[in-house]
Amino acid sequence: MGRVSVDVYPLQIGVALEDVESFGKYLGGSPTNVAVAAARHGNRTAVITRTGADPFGRFIHRKLGEYGVDDRFVTDVPGLPTPLAFCEIFPPDDFPLYFYRYPKAPDLEIYPEELDLEAIAEARIFWATVTGLSQEPSREATLTALAAHPGTTVLDLDWRPMFWESPEAAKDLIARALENATVAVGNLEECEVAVGEREPHAAARALLDRGVSVAIVKQGPRGTLAASADGIVEVPPTPVEVVNGLGAGDAFGGAVCHGLLNGWDLERIVRFAGAAGAIVASRLACADAMPDSGEVERLLAETAGTADTTNKETTV
Repeated sequence: MGRVSVDVYPLQIGVALEDVESFGKYLGGSPTNVAVAAARHGNRTAVITRTGADPFGRFIHRKLGEYGVDDRFVTDVPGLPTPLAFCEIFPPDDFPLYFYRYPKAPDLEIYPEELDLEAIAEARIFWATVTGLSQEPSREATLTALAAHPGTTVLDLDWRPMFWESPEAAKDLIARALENATVAVGNLEECEVAVGEREPHAAARALLDRGVSVAIVKQGPRGTLAASADGIVEVPPTPVEVVNGLGAGDAFGGAVCHGLLNGWDLERIVRFAGAAGAIVASRLACADAMPDSGEVERLLAETAGTADTTNKETTV
């Protein structure tokens, strides 16, 4: 549930946006990409979001159908344009992102009373993002949906500063959302905003103290730390040549969902998810780039032992 957009990405790499001459058009928006990523692994997925009543909105419906994502909960908002997102691509680690979500993004016009709470409760996993808390009525709708889901509920800490007045404005709302989450996923900056801790072990402990069963802390080139009551797992990154890092986290998220649905242990989930994210980082697009399970397993086999410094600890 949450953000959707049409991603407009330059077809020239290493070129400033003002000098780019051609672009590709792709489905985007973090939770929407997560739904696509999970579907690529053979899971049944749906997304709750809203678009404009415009050609870009029709494009989103078409692409969701092509990716096998149920769009029955995607409705339009007359008078608001479908959001666009532009980026610049400067590998390996500079990908400025420009959101066009004015005067207001339709995906922030999700109302609590319009939610199909029965469908939400029946889903085996419910995924929501912090961006959905940034404005009403999406804020109350997101909190309502989180509270309505009795099973595995993932909160993507998804900190986007341009959507908020300040980190302090987000912190209390994130705390409310964490009360109804069983899994929290975020990078170091997102963890700092959410729980005031940037050091990975401290961030994981703080998230567990807030009541989640699993805390996953993404550290970029340092890999991923994941913690539960059973202990801590640290997995190094999967080596690839980076083309566009945008969307890698969403591939990671879809793979986490796949692992949770299949009852994998935490180390296997994180290792699989890291490889899925690495594959997308090696490609231009986001949704279009999401790998299937076979691609991920092949990359894991090819890179086995190249950077294997997995650490396991028994206390958190």
